[in-house]
Amino acid sequence: MSVIVTDSGFAGDDWRHGWAETPDGAAGLDLPADADPEALRPHLEQLPAIRIAFPVFSDGRGFTLASRLRRMGFAGRLRAQGHVLADQYAMVRRSGFDEVEIDAALAARQPEEQWRARANWRAHDYRARLKGRDA
Repeated sequence: MSVIVTDSGFAGDDWRHGWAETPDGAAGLDLPADADPEALRPHLEQLPAIRIAFPVFSDGRGFTLASRLRRMGFAGRLRAQGHVLADQYAMVRRSGFDEVEIDAALAARQPEEQWRARANWRAHDYRARLKGRDA
């Protein structure tokens, strides 16, 4: 069972449209961390959601992929899925993700309070502190 993490805390998964591995007619697209975002450019306006896999917590390619998709104009729902840690939540949000999907075992090891402690990710942005204001 998956747990969805947002700025509000833990929630159940409300995505009921399924996930596909190719963008043709997909409601939600599943992407590996090494996907080429340029190959998706023609499909970005039609896709309502993209889920990017994080195979291990130390693999940061998903952050780069998310920010590139946002810079390319993707405005839909963007979900990080897999081995993301509560300590990484601020980076997840700053790179363009809307939410994180974790399994129940990770949610038990890193309870909601740990994720919510990082929910004010804009206030904890080091760039804002360097500039002396909020980002």
